[in-house]
Amino acid sequence: MSQQQLKAACLNATSFSNEVLQYLAQENLWNIWVPQEYGGQALSLTQGLKKLQAVATIDGSLGWTLTLCSGANFFVGNLAHEAAAEVFKGKENTILGGSGGVFGEAHQEEGQYRINGTWHYATGAPYLTHFTLNARIMNAGKPVKDDNGNDLIKSFVLPKEAVKIIPNWSSMGLKATATHSFQVSDYRVAPRFSFVYHEVKHTADLYQIPFLIFADFTLWINYIGMAQHFLALASFKEAQPAWRILNTRLKEGEKRLYDLALQTERRLDNSTFGWEEWVVEVHQAAVQSVQAISQAIIGLYPFLGISASKEGTELNQVFKDYFTATQHHIFTKKR
Repeated sequence: MSQQQLKAACLNATSFSNEVLQYLAQENLWNIWVPQEYGGQALSLTQGLKKLQAVATIDGSLGWTLTLCSGANFFVGNLAHEAAAEVFKGKENTILGGSGGVFGEAHQEEGQYRINGTWHYATGAPYLTHFTLNARIMNAGKPVKDDNGNDLIKSFVLPKEAVKIIPNWSSMGLKATATHSFQVSDYRVAPRFSFVYHEVKHTADLYQIPFLIFADFTLWINYIGMAQHFLALASFKEAQPAWRILNTRLKEGEKRLYDLALQTERRLDNSTFGWEEWVVEVHQAAVQSVQAISQAIIGLYPFLGISASKEGTELNQVFKDYFTATQHHIFTKKR
């Protein structure tokens, strides 16, 4: 499947066709962050970001879905080895995805967890083989506390058979991401399928990168990729100062992102490196870059004519995809 065929198949789609999903599987793109021992590509941070960028420039929904679902597959590094092997090893096409919110409870009962709740915004819900979720741990009807006295929260990986998808995704853009809600009712799961973000089980360098940094990089490159698609479609206005401003902001953002990504990789060689300040630096750079890109797109949009606002045009879709993506809280919610 060529890039042009892929782009045509995604234009105005409300869900991905089997051909598009087969392409992602054949290229093993869901598993760019998964170790080779489990059938993954085991790419470095910068290598994986380039893959995500390339897909985001083709179609916003496709790039966003790939980013969040391959990003959920990244949790293979947090799972106990036995559980990781069960979920990934020997499987043709494992696709994780889910919700980052704490919208349910996991009750400790007879050596298992009984899970109930309704979780929202699970990108790629119809395409997933497994769902990830965060739940408040309960025992005998009361919240379990962590060492700091706060409610204990754990994440879980459940097979798709454990959930009921609630088809309620309705947005102006990123339609094919099918970011629906899902419900779990009294599903029992073994403790080995639970994990916490900051506890790493796999020794590969990639998983030593704090998840907050990983999330910032992967979503940041998506905004850049979608905006580059928008810029290319608007090239008939390249004489406009507003076009040149967006072009500059994108070049600046792309350079800054890959500079920071390379520095992140180098820091993996330093076992004494403290990540706290680096988490802040990467996040601030991403926030500033995405804000500048968003402002530049808004500055260019009024010069693009009716095709930019006409339903069904590629330019209109990219615009709506980009600004739907900006509603993700990652670069707007205060940490």
